[in-house]
Amino acid sequence: MPKPTTLPAWQALQDHYRELAQVPLRSLFADDPDRFSLFNLHQDDLLFDFSKNRITSRTVDLFAQLADECTLSEDIEAMFSGARINATEGRAVLHTALRNESDRPVVVDGADVMPDVRRVLDQMEDFSQKVRSGEWVGHTGEPITDVVNIGIGGSDLGPLMVVQALDHYADGPKAHFVSNVDPTQLSQTLRGLSPETTLFIIASKTFTTQETLANAKAARQWILDAFDSFEAVKNHFVALSTNRTQVVEFGIDPENMFAFWDWVGGRYSLWSAIGLSIALSIGMENFRALLGGAYAMDKHFRNAPFHQNLPVLMALLGVWYTNFFGAASYAVLPYDQYLARFPAFLQQLDMESNGKRVRLDGRQVGYETGPVVWGEPGTNGQHAFYQLLHQGTRLVPCDFLVPVQSLNPIGDQHEILVANALAQAEALMMGRNEAEALAELKGEGLSETETERLVPHKTFPGNRPSNSILYKRLTPAVLGQLIALYEHKVFVQGRIWQVNSFDQWGVELGKKLAKVILPELENDQPISSHDSSTTGLIQAVRQISEK
Repeated sequence: MPKPTTLPAWQALQDHYRELAQVPLRSLFADDPDRFSLFNLHQDDLLFDFSKNRITSRTVDLFAQLADECTLSEDIEAMFSGARINATEGRAVLHTALRNESDRPVVVDGADVMPDVRRVLDQMEDFSQKVRSGEWVGHTGEPITDVVNIGIGGSDLGPLMVVQALDHYADGPKAHFVSNVDPTQLSQTLRGLSPETTLFIIASKTFTTQETLANAKAARQWILDAFDSFEAVKNHFVALSTNRTQVVEFGIDPENMFAFWDWVGGRYSLWSAIGLSIALSIGMENFRALLGGAYAMDKHFRNAPFHQNLPVLMALLGVWYTNFFGAASYAVLPYDQYLARFPAFLQQLDMESNGKRVRLDGRQVGYETGPVVWGEPGTNGQHAFYQLLHQGTRLVPCDFLVPVQSLNPIGDQHEILVANALAQAEALMMGRNEAEALAELKGEGLSETETERLVPHKTFPGNRPSNSILYKRLTPAVLGQLIALYEHKVFVQGRIWQVNSFDQWGVELGKKLAKVILPELENDQPISSHDSSTTGLIQAVRQISEK
Protein backbone atom coordinates (compact mmCIF):
# COMPACT_ATOMS: atom_id res chain seq x y z
CA MET A 1 0.00 0.00 0.00
CA PRO A 2 1.31 3.51 -0.76
CA LYS A 3 2.17 5.81 2.13
CA PRO A 4 -0.95 7.50 3.52
CA THR A 5 0.56 10.91 2.80
CA THR A 6 0.40 10.16 -0.93
CA LEU A 7 -3.30 9.25 -0.96
CA PRO A 8 -5.75 11.69 -2.60
CA ALA A 9 -7.73 12.12 0.62
CA TRP A 10 -4.59 12.98 2.58
CA GLN A 11 -3.62 15.55 -0.04
CA ALA A 12 -7.13 16.98 0.05
CA LEU A 13 -6.97 17.16 3.84
CA GLN A 14 -3.70 19.05 3.54
CA ASP A 15 -5.38 21.65 1.30
CA HIS A 16 -8.41 21.72 3.59
CA TYR A 17 -6.16 22.27 6.61
CA ARG A 18 -4.64 25.35 4.95
CA GLU A 19 -8.12 26.74 4.41
CA LEU A 20 -9.33 25.96 7.92
CA ALA A 21 -6.23 26.54 10.07
CA GLN A 22 -6.92 30.25 10.58
CA VAL A 23 -10.66 29.86 11.19
CA PRO A 24 -11.38 30.06 14.93
CA LEU A 25 -13.83 27.70 16.54
CA ARG A 26 -15.75 30.73 17.76
CA SER A 27 -16.54 31.61 14.17
CA LEU A 28 -17.60 28.08 13.31
CA PHE A 29 -20.11 28.12 16.17
CA ALA A 30 -21.27 31.63 15.32
CA ASP A 31 -21.81 30.66 11.69
CA ASP A 32 -23.81 27.56 12.63
CA PRO A 33 -25.84 27.85 15.86
CA ASP A 34 -26.92 24.21 15.36
CA ARG A 35 -23.33 22.93 15.20
CA PHE A 36 -23.78 20.65 18.23
CA SER A 37 -26.56 18.71 16.50
CA LEU A 38 -24.38 18.24 13.46
CA PHE A 39 -21.37 16.92 15.36
CA ASN A 40 -22.61 14.62 18.10
CA LEU A 41 -23.41 10.94 18.15
CA HIS A 42 -25.33 8.71 20.55
CA GLN A 43 -24.15 5.11 20.83
CA ASP A 44 -25.74 2.92 23.50
CA ASP A 45 -24.91 4.64 26.80
CA LEU A 46 -22.47 7.20 25.39
CA LEU A 47 -22.99 10.69 24.00
CA PHE A 48 -20.00 11.76 21.92
CA ASP A 49 -19.81 15.51 21.27
CA PHE A 50 -17.10 16.39 18.78
CA SER A 51 -18.45 19.81 17.80
CA LYS A 52 -15.59 21.62 19.59
CA ASN A 53 -13.10 20.38 17.01
CA ARG A 54 -11.54 22.40 14.24
CA ILE A 55 -13.57 20.68 11.56
CA THR A 56 -16.45 21.18 9.15
CA SER A 57 -18.70 18.69 7.37
CA ARG A 58 -16.11 18.72 4.60
CA THR A 59 -13.50 17.50 7.10
CA VAL A 60 -15.65 14.55 8.11
CA ASP A 61 -16.24 13.67 4.47
CA LEU A 62 -12.50 13.65 3.87
CA PHE A 63 -11.96 11.55 7.00
CA ALA A 64 -14.31 8.92 5.59
CA GLN A 65 -12.61 9.11 2.21
CA LEU A 66 -9.19 8.59 3.82
CA ALA A 67 -10.51 5.57 5.73
CA ASP A 68 -11.83 4.13 2.47
CA GLU A 69 -8.56 4.73 0.63
CA CYS A 70 -6.69 3.00 3.48
CA THR A 71 -9.00 -0.04 3.04
CA LEU A 72 -10.12 0.28 6.65
CA SER A 73 -13.27 -1.80 6.13
CA GLU A 74 -11.18 -4.74 4.98
CA ASP A 75 -8.79 -4.30 7.90
CA ILE A 76 -11.64 -4.25 10.41
CA GLU A 77 -13.10 -7.41 8.97
CA ALA A 78 -9.66 -9.06 8.92
CA MET A 79 -9.22 -8.40 12.65
CA PHE A 80 -12.65 -9.70 13.64
CA SER A 81 -12.33 -12.78 11.44
CA GLY A 82 -9.04 -13.98 12.89
CA ALA A 83 -6.59 -13.06 10.14
CA ARG A 84 -2.96 -12.78 11.26
CA ILE A 85 -2.84 -9.01 11.19
CA ASN A 86 0.02 -8.95 13.75
CA ALA A 87 2.42 -9.53 10.89
CA THR A 88 5.73 -9.24 12.76
CA GLU A 89 4.72 -11.99 15.18
CA GLY A 90 2.50 -13.97 12.83
CA ARG A 91 -0.51 -13.80 15.14
CA ALA A 92 -4.20 -13.10 14.94
CA VAL A 93 -5.57 -10.25 17.07
CA LEU A 94 -8.76 -11.44 18.72
CA HIS A 95 -9.47 -9.66 21.97
CA THR A 96 -12.87 -9.08 20.37
CA ALA A 97 -13.50 -12.85 20.47
CA LEU A 98 -13.19 -12.74 24.26
CA ARG A 99 -16.42 -10.71 24.48
CA ASN A 100 -18.22 -12.15 21.44
CA GLU A 101 -21.81 -12.78 22.54
CA SER A 102 -23.04 -13.89 19.13
CA ASP A 103 -23.24 -17.43 17.76
CA ARG A 104 -20.81 -16.46 15.02
CA PRO A 105 -17.68 -18.65 15.07
CA VAL A 106 -14.24 -17.06 15.14
CA VAL A 107 -11.79 -19.24 13.25
CA VAL A 108 -8.02 -19.35 13.69
CA ASP A 109 -6.02 -21.99 11.79
CA GLY A 110 -9.24 -23.74 10.81
CA ALA A 111 -10.61 -24.06 14.33
CA ASP A 112 -13.33 -22.07 16.08
CA VAL A 113 -11.82 -20.49 19.19
CA MET A 114 -15.16 -19.66 20.81
CA PRO A 115 -15.62 -22.99 22.67
CA ASP A 116 -12.27 -22.43 24.42
CA VAL A 117 -13.17 -18.84 25.22
CA ARG A 118 -16.45 -19.91 26.80
CA ARG A 119 -14.77 -22.77 28.67
CA VAL A 120 -12.33 -20.39 30.35
CA LEU A 121 -15.14 -17.95 31.20
CA ASP A 122 -17.03 -20.82 32.83
CA GLN A 123 -13.88 -21.83 34.71
CA MET A 124 -13.46 -18.25 35.93
CA GLU A 125 -17.10 -18.18 37.04
CA ASP A 126 -16.83 -21.46 38.94
CA PHE A 127 -13.61 -20.43 40.68
CA SER A 128 -14.73 -16.91 41.53
CA GLN A 129 -17.98 -18.20 43.02
CA LYS A 130 -16.05 -20.63 45.22
CA VAL A 131 -13.73 -17.91 46.49
CA ARG A 132 -16.46 -15.31 46.97
CA SER A 133 -18.74 -17.76 48.78
CA GLY A 134 -16.02 -18.96 51.15
CA GLU A 135 -15.98 -22.48 49.73
CA TRP A 136 -12.36 -21.99 48.63
CA VAL A 137 -10.23 -21.74 51.76
CA GLY A 138 -6.58 -21.21 52.56
CA HIS A 139 -4.14 -23.68 54.09
CA THR A 140 -5.62 -23.31 57.60
CA GLY A 141 -9.25 -23.44 56.49
CA GLU A 142 -9.85 -19.68 56.53
CA PRO A 143 -11.84 -18.07 53.68
CA ILE A 144 -10.06 -15.69 51.33
CA THR A 145 -10.42 -11.99 52.18
CA ASP A 146 -7.67 -10.51 49.97
CA VAL A 147 -6.45 -11.25 46.45
CA VAL A 148 -3.05 -10.05 45.19
CA ASN A 149 -2.62 -9.93 41.42
CA ILE A 150 1.05 -10.17 40.48
CA GLY A 151 1.71 -9.18 36.86
CA ILE A 152 3.11 -6.35 34.83
CA GLY A 153 2.10 -4.33 31.77
CA GLY A 154 -1.28 -5.43 30.48
CA SER A 155 -1.46 -8.10 33.18
CA ASP A 156 -1.55 -5.27 35.72
CA LEU A 157 -2.73 -2.01 34.13
CA GLY A 158 -5.96 -3.39 32.70
CA PRO A 159 -7.34 -5.30 35.69
CA LEU A 160 -6.06 -2.66 38.14
CA MET A 161 -7.83 0.11 36.24
CA VAL A 162 -11.08 -1.86 35.98
CA VAL A 163 -11.10 -2.93 39.63
CA GLN A 164 -10.63 0.67 40.70
CA ALA A 165 -13.17 1.95 38.19
CA LEU A 166 -15.82 -0.53 39.35
CA ASP A 167 -15.09 -0.33 43.06
CA HIS A 168 -18.69 0.77 43.61
CA TYR A 169 -19.74 -2.77 42.63
CA ALA A 170 -17.07 -4.60 44.65
CA ASP A 171 -18.52 -7.12 47.09
CA GLY A 172 -15.83 -9.82 47.04
CA PRO A 173 -12.33 -10.13 48.46
CA LYS A 174 -10.30 -6.94 48.32
CA ALA A 175 -8.06 -6.83 45.27
CA HIS A 176 -4.44 -5.62 45.41
CA PHE A 177 -1.98 -5.29 42.56
CA VAL A 178 1.79 -5.70 42.48
CA SER A 179 3.74 -5.02 39.30
CA ASN A 180 6.94 -3.16 40.10
CA VAL A 181 10.02 -5.29 40.73
CA ASP A 182 10.95 -2.69 43.34
CA PRO A 183 10.48 -4.76 46.54
CA THR A 184 8.85 -1.81 48.24
CA GLN A 185 5.57 -2.34 46.40
CA LEU A 186 5.26 -5.98 47.42
CA SER A 187 6.35 -5.22 50.99
CA GLN A 188 3.81 -2.44 51.37
CA THR A 189 1.05 -4.62 49.92
CA LEU A 190 1.75 -7.58 52.20
CA ARG A 191 2.17 -5.44 55.30
CA GLY A 192 -1.53 -5.32 56.06
CA LEU A 193 -2.44 -8.83 54.87
CA SER A 194 -2.69 -12.20 56.58
CA PRO A 195 -1.14 -15.30 54.92
CA GLU A 196 -4.11 -17.38 56.11
CA THR A 197 -6.60 -15.35 54.07
CA THR A 198 -4.59 -14.16 51.04
CA LEU A 199 -4.77 -15.59 47.52
CA PHE A 200 -2.14 -14.73 44.89
CA ILE A 201 -2.87 -14.60 41.17
CA ILE A 202 0.32 -14.92 39.10
CA ALA A 203 -0.44 -13.38 35.73
CA SER A 204 2.19 -14.23 33.14
CA LYS A 205 1.48 -15.78 29.76
CA THR A 206 4.91 -17.43 29.50
CA PHE A 207 5.54 -17.65 33.25
CA THR A 208 9.03 -16.33 32.54
CA THR A 209 8.58 -12.54 32.92
CA GLN A 210 11.46 -11.43 35.14
CA GLU A 211 9.63 -8.86 37.26
CA THR A 212 6.54 -11.02 37.75
CA LEU A 213 8.49 -14.14 38.72
CA ALA A 214 10.67 -12.20 41.16
CA ASN A 215 7.56 -10.92 42.93
CA ALA A 216 5.85 -14.32 42.70
CA LYS A 217 8.80 -16.11 44.33
CA ALA A 218 8.94 -13.51 47.10
CA ALA A 219 5.21 -13.97 47.71
CA ARG A 220 5.65 -17.74 47.78
CA GLN A 221 8.39 -17.37 50.37
CA TRP A 222 6.02 -15.24 52.45
CA ILE A 223 3.53 -18.12 52.41
CA LEU A 224 6.22 -20.73 53.14
CA ASP A 225 7.54 -18.71 56.06
CA ALA A 226 4.03 -18.59 57.49
CA PHE A 227 3.12 -22.26 57.12
CA ASP A 228 6.43 -24.11 56.70
CA SER A 229 4.75 -26.33 54.13
CA PHE A 230 5.12 -26.33 50.36
CA GLU A 231 1.63 -27.80 50.14
CA ALA A 232 0.26 -24.43 51.22
CA VAL A 233 1.19 -23.01 47.81
CA LYS A 234 -1.72 -24.87 46.21
CA ASN A 235 -4.22 -23.17 48.50
CA HIS A 236 -2.84 -19.67 48.06
CA PHE A 237 -1.72 -19.43 44.41
CA VAL A 238 -3.38 -19.67 41.01
CA ALA A 239 -1.84 -18.93 37.61
CA LEU A 240 -2.98 -17.10 34.50
CA SER A 241 -0.59 -18.64 32.00
CA THR A 242 0.00 -20.91 29.03
CA ASN A 243 3.14 -22.56 30.46
CA ARG A 244 1.86 -25.61 32.35
CA THR A 245 5.35 -26.97 33.07
CA GLN A 246 6.58 -23.84 34.82
CA VAL A 247 3.29 -23.41 36.66
CA VAL A 248 3.49 -26.92 38.11
CA GLU A 249 7.16 -26.48 38.99
CA PHE A 250 6.25 -23.33 40.92
CA GLY A 251 3.87 -25.40 43.04
CA ILE A 252 0.52 -24.36 41.58
CA ASP A 253 -2.07 -27.06 40.94
CA PRO A 254 -2.59 -27.23 37.15
CA GLU A 255 -6.33 -27.41 37.85
CA ASN A 256 -5.96 -23.81 39.04
CA MET A 257 -4.28 -22.59 35.86
CA PHE A 258 -6.38 -20.37 33.64
CA ALA A 259 -5.42 -20.34 29.99
CA PHE A 260 -5.35 -17.66 27.38
CA TRP A 261 -3.94 -17.54 23.90
CA ASP A 262 -1.19 -15.98 21.81
CA TRP A 263 -3.85 -14.04 19.89
CA VAL A 264 -4.56 -12.06 23.07
CA GLY A 265 -2.11 -9.16 23.35
CA GLY A 266 -1.14 -8.14 26.86
CA ARG A 267 -2.65 -4.66 26.71
CA TYR A 268 -5.88 -6.15 25.34
CA SER A 269 -6.08 -9.01 27.83
CA LEU A 270 -8.30 -7.77 30.67
CA TRP A 271 -11.24 -9.47 28.90
CA SER A 272 -9.54 -12.86 29.27
CA ALA A 273 -8.48 -14.87 32.32
CA ILE A 274 -6.24 -11.89 33.11
CA GLY A 275 -9.48 -10.37 34.37
CA LEU A 276 -9.83 -12.98 37.12
CA SER A 277 -9.09 -10.38 39.79
CA ILE A 278 -11.96 -8.32 38.36
CA ALA A 279 -14.37 -11.26 38.56
CA LEU A 280 -13.30 -12.00 42.14
CA SER A 281 -13.87 -8.37 43.13
CA ILE A 282 -17.19 -7.55 41.44
CA GLY A 283 -18.60 -10.97 40.61
CA MET A 284 -18.92 -12.77 37.32
CA GLU A 285 -22.29 -11.23 36.51
CA ASN A 286 -20.74 -7.77 36.49
CA PHE A 287 -17.67 -9.08 34.64
CA ARG A 288 -19.96 -10.41 31.91
CA ALA A 289 -21.70 -7.01 31.81
CA LEU A 290 -18.27 -5.46 31.22
CA LEU A 291 -17.78 -7.86 28.31
CA GLY A 292 -21.26 -7.04 27.05
CA GLY A 293 -20.51 -3.33 26.93
CA ALA A 294 -17.38 -3.99 24.91
CA TYR A 295 -19.29 -6.30 22.57
CA ALA A 296 -21.85 -3.55 21.93
CA MET A 297 -19.03 -1.22 20.87
CA ASP A 298 -17.52 -4.00 18.74
CA LYS A 299 -20.77 -4.34 16.81
CA HIS A 300 -20.98 -0.59 16.31
CA PHE A 301 -17.36 -0.38 15.14
CA ARG A 302 -17.77 -3.28 12.75
CA ASN A 303 -21.03 -2.15 11.20
CA ALA A 304 -21.48 1.63 11.44
CA PRO A 305 -20.62 3.80 8.41
CA PHE A 306 -17.49 5.83 8.92
CA HIS A 307 -19.38 9.15 9.18
CA GLN A 308 -21.20 7.77 12.23
CA ASN A 309 -18.56 5.45 13.65
CA LEU A 310 -17.27 6.62 17.06
CA PRO A 311 -13.88 4.87 17.05
CA VAL A 312 -13.22 5.87 13.44
CA LEU A 313 -14.11 9.52 14.03
CA MET A 314 -12.03 9.67 17.23
CA ALA A 315 -9.10 8.07 15.44
CA LEU A 316 -9.21 10.41 12.46
CA LEU A 317 -9.56 13.45 14.70
CA GLY A 318 -6.34 12.28 16.34
CA VAL A 319 -4.64 11.90 12.96
CA TRP A 320 -5.93 15.37 12.02
CA TYR A 321 -4.24 17.00 15.01
CA THR A 322 -1.10 14.85 15.00
CA ASN A 323 -0.28 15.05 11.31
CA PHE A 324 -1.78 18.33 10.19
CA PHE A 325 -1.79 20.60 13.26
CA GLY A 326 1.45 19.19 14.73
CA ALA A 327 0.04 18.21 18.13
CA ALA A 328 2.52 15.94 19.92
CA SER A 329 0.21 14.83 22.73
CA TYR A 330 -3.37 14.66 23.84
CA ALA A 331 -4.94 14.70 27.29
CA VAL A 332 -7.58 12.35 28.64
CA LEU A 333 -9.48 14.11 31.41
CA PRO A 334 -11.98 11.94 33.31
CA TYR A 335 -14.28 13.95 35.55
CA ASP A 336 -14.93 10.71 37.38
CA GLN A 337 -12.71 9.68 40.30
CA TYR A 338 -13.39 6.03 39.54
CA LEU A 339 -11.50 6.52 36.26
CA ALA A 340 -8.38 7.88 37.96
CA ARG A 341 -6.21 5.16 36.38
CA PHE A 342 -7.86 5.32 32.96
CA PRO A 343 -5.26 7.72 31.47
CA ALA A 344 -2.44 5.44 32.68
CA PHE A 345 -4.19 2.45 31.10
CA LEU A 346 -4.54 4.37 27.84
CA GLN A 347 -0.85 5.26 27.91
CA GLN A 348 0.04 1.62 27.39
CA LEU A 349 -2.85 0.96 25.02
CA ASP A 350 -1.95 3.87 22.76
CA MET A 351 1.79 4.47 23.15
CA GLU A 352 2.84 0.82 23.15
CA SER A 353 0.57 0.14 20.19
CA ASN A 354 1.36 3.07 17.91
CA GLY A 355 4.69 4.34 19.19
CA LYS A 356 6.31 3.02 16.02
CA ARG A 357 8.66 4.51 13.46
CA VAL A 358 8.54 1.72 10.88
CA ARG A 359 5.65 0.82 8.61
CA LEU A 360 4.32 -2.69 8.13
CA ASP A 361 6.50 -3.00 5.04
CA GLY A 362 9.64 -2.30 7.10
CA ARG A 363 10.21 1.21 5.77
CA GLN A 364 10.50 4.31 7.93
CA VAL A 365 7.21 6.14 8.23
CA GLY A 366 8.37 9.66 7.35
CA TYR A 367 5.50 11.23 9.33
CA GLU A 368 4.40 11.44 12.96
CA THR A 369 2.68 8.46 14.54
CA GLY A 370 1.60 7.77 18.13
CA PRO A 371 1.11 10.83 20.36
CA VAL A 372 2.04 11.14 24.03
CA VAL A 373 -1.03 10.35 26.16
CA TRP A 374 -1.50 11.86 29.60
CA GLY A 375 -4.13 13.11 32.01
CA GLU A 376 -5.50 13.25 35.53
CA PRO A 377 -9.01 13.11 36.93
CA GLY A 378 -11.32 16.05 37.32
CA THR A 379 -10.63 19.25 39.11
CA ASN A 380 -7.24 17.96 40.31
CA GLY A 381 -5.95 18.48 36.79
CA GLN A 382 -7.41 21.98 36.66
CA HIS A 383 -5.13 22.96 39.54
CA ALA A 384 -2.10 21.27 38.00
CA PHE A 385 -1.66 21.49 34.22
CA TYR A 386 -4.70 23.21 32.73
CA GLN A 387 -2.70 26.44 32.67
CA LEU A 388 -0.67 24.96 29.81
CA LEU A 389 -3.83 23.78 28.06
CA HIS A 390 -5.35 27.24 28.11
CA GLN A 391 -2.44 29.62 27.69
CA GLY A 392 0.58 27.50 26.75
CA THR A 393 2.28 27.46 23.38
CA ARG A 394 1.44 23.83 22.61
CA LEU A 395 -1.77 22.55 21.07
CA VAL A 396 -3.14 19.69 23.23
CA PRO A 397 -6.44 18.16 22.09
CA CYS A 398 -8.48 16.86 25.03
CA ASP A 399 -11.05 14.19 25.78
CA PHE A 400 -13.46 15.02 28.64
CA LEU A 401 -15.19 11.99 30.19
CA VAL A 402 -18.19 13.04 32.25
CA PRO A 403 -20.80 11.04 34.21
CA VAL A 404 -24.13 12.87 34.39
CA GLN A 405 -25.01 11.21 37.69
CA SER A 406 -22.79 10.32 40.65
CA LEU A 407 -22.70 6.90 42.23
CA ASN A 408 -21.93 8.66 45.52
CA PRO A 409 -24.07 11.83 45.66
CA ILE A 410 -23.22 14.34 48.39
CA GLY A 411 -25.02 17.68 48.29
CA ASP A 412 -24.32 19.52 45.05
CA GLN A 413 -20.72 18.33 44.69
CA HIS A 414 -21.37 16.30 41.54
CA GLU A 415 -23.13 19.23 39.90
CA ILE A 416 -20.06 21.34 40.69
CA LEU A 417 -17.89 18.67 39.07
CA VAL A 418 -20.00 18.49 35.90
CA ALA A 419 -20.18 22.29 35.65
CA ASN A 420 -16.38 22.44 35.79
CA ALA A 421 -16.02 19.83 33.04
CA LEU A 422 -18.40 21.64 30.69
CA ALA A 423 -16.86 25.01 31.54
CA GLN A 424 -13.32 23.86 30.84
CA ALA A 425 -14.27 22.50 27.42
CA GLU A 426 -16.08 25.76 26.63
CA ALA A 427 -13.16 27.89 27.85
CA LEU A 428 -10.67 25.92 25.76
CA MET A 429 -12.81 26.49 22.68
CA MET A 430 -13.92 30.09 23.26
CA GLY A 431 -10.92 31.59 25.03
CA ARG A 432 -11.13 35.26 25.97
CA ASN A 433 -10.05 37.93 23.53
CA GLU A 434 -8.40 41.24 24.34
CA ALA A 435 -11.63 43.24 24.28
CA GLU A 436 -13.32 40.83 26.68
CA ALA A 437 -10.34 40.85 29.03
CA LEU A 438 -10.27 44.64 28.93
CA ALA A 439 -13.96 44.91 29.74
CA GLU A 440 -13.65 42.50 32.64
CA LEU A 441 -10.71 44.36 34.14
CA LYS A 442 -12.45 47.72 33.79
CA GLY A 443 -15.44 46.22 35.54
CA GLU A 444 -13.21 45.44 38.49
CA GLY A 445 -12.47 49.14 38.88
CA LEU A 446 -8.73 48.95 38.11
CA SER A 447 -6.81 51.96 36.88
CA GLU A 448 -6.21 52.33 33.16
CA THR A 449 -2.50 51.69 33.63
CA GLU A 450 -3.10 48.53 35.65
CA THR A 451 -5.73 47.39 33.17
CA GLU A 452 -3.38 47.73 30.20
CA ARG A 453 -0.65 45.93 32.10
CA LEU A 454 -2.86 42.93 32.92
CA VAL A 455 -4.74 42.56 29.63
CA PRO A 456 -2.11 40.32 27.92
CA HIS A 457 -2.04 38.01 30.96
CA LYS A 458 -5.83 37.78 31.09
CA THR A 459 -6.22 36.96 27.39
CA PHE A 460 -6.84 33.34 26.35
CA PRO A 461 -6.30 32.35 22.70
CA GLY A 462 -9.03 29.70 22.75
CA ASN A 463 -9.42 27.60 19.60
CA ARG A 464 -8.26 24.56 21.61
CA PRO A 465 -10.13 21.42 20.46
CA SER A 466 -11.80 18.81 22.64
CA ASN A 467 -14.21 15.89 22.62
CA SER A 468 -16.76 15.38 25.38
CA ILE A 469 -18.02 11.89 26.21
CA LEU A 470 -21.07 11.83 28.48
CA TYR A 471 -22.66 8.80 30.14
CA LYS A 472 -25.40 8.55 32.75
CA ARG A 473 -23.27 6.81 35.37
CA LEU A 474 -20.29 4.47 35.37
CA THR A 475 -21.55 0.88 35.16
CA PRO A 476 -19.66 -2.25 34.08
CA ALA A 477 -21.32 -2.02 30.66
CA VAL A 478 -20.41 1.66 30.22
CA LEU A 479 -16.81 0.96 31.19
CA GLY A 480 -16.68 -1.88 28.66
CA GLN A 481 -17.92 0.49 25.97
CA LEU A 482 -15.34 3.13 26.85
CA ILE A 483 -12.40 0.71 26.85
CA ALA A 484 -13.43 -0.87 23.55
CA LEU A 485 -13.95 2.61 22.04
CA TYR A 486 -10.35 3.54 22.75
CA GLU A 487 -9.05 0.11 21.69
CA HIS A 488 -10.63 0.46 18.28
CA LYS A 489 -9.57 4.10 17.98
CA VAL A 490 -5.93 3.00 18.44
CA PHE A 491 -6.39 0.22 15.88
CA VAL A 492 -7.77 2.63 13.27
CA GLN A 493 -4.91 5.06 13.76
CA GLY A 494 -2.41 2.23 13.37
CA ARG A 495 -3.98 1.22 10.09
CA ILE A 496 -4.00 4.81 8.81
CA TRP A 497 -0.33 5.19 9.77
CA GLN A 498 0.42 1.69 8.43
CA VAL A 499 2.16 0.51 11.59
CA ASN A 500 1.67 -2.74 13.50
CA SER A 501 -0.34 -1.79 16.57
CA PHE A 502 0.04 -5.23 18.13
CA ASP A 503 3.74 -5.80 18.72
CA GLN A 504 6.06 -4.08 21.20
CA TRP A 505 9.64 -4.82 20.26
CA GLY A 506 10.74 -1.50 21.72
CA VAL A 507 10.64 -2.86 25.26
CA GLU A 508 12.92 -5.79 24.53
CA LEU A 509 16.37 -4.24 24.20
CA GLY A 510 16.48 -2.69 27.65
CA LYS A 511 15.27 -5.95 29.23
CA LYS A 512 18.04 -7.90 27.49
CA LEU A 513 20.69 -5.43 28.60
CA ALA A 514 19.37 -5.58 32.16
CA LYS A 515 20.11 -9.32 32.23
CA VAL A 516 23.72 -8.53 31.28
CA ILE A 517 24.08 -5.81 33.89
CA LEU A 518 22.41 -7.66 36.77
CA PRO A 519 25.34 -9.99 37.62
CA GLU A 520 27.80 -7.15 37.03
CA LEU A 521 26.40 -5.27 40.02
CA GLU A 522 28.20 -7.80 42.22
CA ASN A 523 31.73 -6.65 43.08
CA ASP A 524 33.37 -9.97 42.27
CA GLN A 525 32.00 -10.08 38.72
CA PRO A 526 33.80 -8.65 35.68
CA ILE A 527 32.13 -5.77 33.84
CA SER A 528 31.60 -6.40 30.15
CA SER A 529 31.97 -3.81 27.42
CA HIS A 530 29.59 -0.89 27.97
CA ASP A 531 29.74 2.79 27.19
CA SER A 532 31.69 4.84 29.75
CA SER A 533 28.55 6.18 31.40
CA THR A 534 26.99 2.76 32.02
CA THR A 535 30.31 1.35 33.22
CA GLY A 536 30.76 4.31 35.55
CA LEU A 537 27.27 3.87 36.97
CA ILE A 538 27.81 0.15 37.58
CA GLN A 539 31.02 0.94 39.43
CA ALA A 540 29.25 3.64 41.46
CA VAL A 541 26.52 1.19 42.47
CA ARG A 542 29.19 -1.28 43.60
CA GLN A 543 30.99 1.33 45.65
CA ILE A 544 27.85 2.72 47.29
CA SER A 545 26.55 -0.74 48.13
CA GLU A 546 29.79 -1.49 50.03
CA LYS A 547 29.46 1.52 52.32
